Amino acid sequence: MNRNLTKVLISICIMGIMFLGSVVEAEENATVNATESMTVTATATVSPTEEPSAEPTELKFRVGPTITLRPVNDVIDKSQDGLVELYMNNPSLNDVTLTADVQISVPSGIHVYGEGFGYGGAAGTVAGKFEVPPGTVRTININIKSEKTGDFTIHFTGLYWAGDDKDAFQQISLTHPLKVNEPSPNPMDSQPTNETVKNKLPISSGFLTVIALAFVALVIRRSS
Repeated sequence: MNRNLTKVLISICIMGIMFLGSVVEAEENATVNATESMTVTATATVSPTEEPSAEPTELKFRVGPTITLRPVNDVIDKSQDGLVELYMNNPSLNDVTLTADVQISVPSGIHVYGEGFGYGGAAGTVAGKFEVPPGTVRTININIKSEKTGDFTIHFTGLYWAGDDKDAFQQISLTHPLKVNEPSPNPMDSQPTNETVKNKLPISSGFLTVIALAFVALVIRRSS
């Protein structure tokens, strides 16, 4: 009996040891599988590196443009108008077009005329928009006529910007004095007064020349 009991106990111990071994092996396998699963999952979530997008090129002047009023004649009388030049220079170092939106305001009785300018909504105001490509100069002649005598001032205001970038505009403001000794003969005529006088001179001179030649021919005929 004792021997049989001893064998049974030994058999139970051996079976227990084998059972514990199988449990430990199963836990190790489960741990390895879990680790591999986590590794695969982590690898799958890695995203490829994105290249930075190119930023748009900013429109700007390398060298600031020049916009100014240049007086040519600041005295008005019956034979001549006031004359001011709107001078715009866009240096060749720039790669963008200069765009200028300008206005000229004058007192009552003063009239201004210039290429590219049109009357605005307010009385005594003309406005124009001009474009000057890189490396070019543009000059606008502004003729000024008056209905009355006295000293006056014209005001020049406006905005300019590079290309189509209107958000980066710059402001300009200029003034120019005028002296009117005599009212203009026809202040509502857009043609310059001095040009009108010049156009009349060739007709008068030619007519006088014809009369002089006829008179000389007549004298020669009578003398002979």
